[in-house]
Amino acid sequence: MFDCFVRPLSKLCGLAVFTVAVAAGAATQPIGLFEGHQDVGTVLHAGSAEYDHVRNAYTVSGSGENMWFGIDDFHFVWKKVSGNVALTADIAFIGKGGNAHRKAVLMIRQSLDGSSASVDVAVHGSGLTSLQYRNPAGADTHEVESNVSAPKTVRIEKHGDFIYAFVSGEGGKLEPAGAATKLALTGEFYVGIGVCAHDKDVIEKAVFSNVSLVQLPAATGKQMLLSALETVAIASTDRHVEYVAAGHFEAPNWSRDGSFLIFNQDGAIRRLALGASESTLIATGAQTRCNNDHGISPDGQFLAISDQSGADNRSHVYVLPIGGGAPRQVTANGPSYWHGWSPDGTTVAFTGERGGNFDIYTIPASGGEELRLTTAAGLDDGPEYSPDGAFIYFNSERTGQMQIWRMKPDGKEQEQVISDESNDWFPHISPDGQWMVFLAYEKGVTGHPPDKDVELRLMSLKDKKVHVLAKLFGGQGTINVPSWSPDSLKLAFVSYEQLPEVSLDAK
Repeated sequence: MFDCFVRPLSKLCGLAVFTVAVAAGAATQPIGLFEGHQDVGTVLHAGSAEYDHVRNAYTVSGSGENMWFGIDDFHFVWKKVSGNVALTADIAFIGKGGNAHRKAVLMIRQSLDGSSASVDVAVHGSGLTSLQYRNPAGADTHEVESNVSAPKTVRIEKHGDFIYAFVSGEGGKLEPAGAATKLALTGEFYVGIGVCAHDKDVIEKAVFSNVSLVQLPAATGKQMLLSALETVAIASTDRHVEYVAAGHFEAPNWSRDGSFLIFNQDGAIRRLALGASESTLIATGAQTRCNNDHGISPDGQFLAISDQSGADNRSHVYVLPIGGGAPRQVTANGPSYWHGWSPDGTTVAFTGERGGNFDIYTIPASGGEELRLTTAAGLDDGPEYSPDGAFIYFNSERTGQMQIWRMKPDGKEQEQVISDESNDWFPHISPDGQWMVFLAYEKGVTGHPPDKDVELRLMSLKDKKVHVLAKLFGGQGTINVPSWSPDSLKLAFVSYEQLPEVSLDAK
């Protein structure tokens, strides 16, 4: 293996010509905890690494145009390992300025090839911190951004096929970042630290101190459940963690003015202002057993909830002011689960079980007689009006497999929208009427259970083309209700982690 440096020889001819001089052995010389270091991908200026054993600190210099799309260009200090591992370090860039997207990373990758399948916790020059991942090799890189900027300490953990990110908060304690991905690595793989300048013409430096690389024991079965409220941009598919907490919460709604999100947790409805670190309770009076079927009226003034606090212990639909207050019961029969408002706010659509069968109903938002719209055998669920009021979209298993359907608001002209191999749930139409997002389970999954590998898929209503918006661990609670941003550019959802409790015990 060799370390390389580039020297211009423009005087030898009229063109900008380069030769590469090499120094033997540098790439495989042990350095601190690691076995070697080298440039990965294509760089114009050779990187380097130095180790200060007194401070347990590594100074890494790296060039490279980027660590993104289908290839990484950076300097990597690595060790070959297997099994479950955790790598922790404090990270600080040397020097001001530089590209805002220069990156210092803790990384796990299958090989030293630039296009290798990989995952890293990247601290950017701007302070942005994210979990970046490429799977499979050569695929475009995706990321989940943390809601903590420029943390002092970061950590990456591998447990089986799952990779988790941790960041230090205000008190300096490492906490789960709410960012995770699944990456199956075969045999031995590489773990280490690295730097990318995000500018092919320069070299950037970062110091990694208090570096710890430990082998983690196998999970004992005791796990900690984490929920992360995320948003995803439909143009880039970049994800951002808005809020993460231990425990279980579900089903975000995005406010009509775009300033806050609503979700349910432990029977309560909570509000999270965008950019806030904590959520606040929305008072729902006697309704203290709210489930994950809730949503905001078109004028933004009211909130529909589904709650089973009544004497019959069945879910009913209620309406209350958006800021909280005494709920007014809308449905007399139960169980009833809210899913959509008509564009004019006068009618709500819900799923109801009547006589042992789940079907789609509508009812005036002020209360009154319910109208049954579907009669097919099996489950019909998730009704939601299109923004123009022309259709109600829903999911149905009437064909033997859960698929997306739509119908006129009076129940006529029921037609299948999607026919694929997955089980598809909860269609949500963007406010501009251009897109439909839905939750896709693998073919063999029945119902909409939690704790599954699922996909958020996006379909253009213009040409019916479908692509994957996000892959995550979730299912029930991820996207049960409308959660588009009012400008139709982003979507909110909840992902989950079942993190082995051995993680932070092993320093």
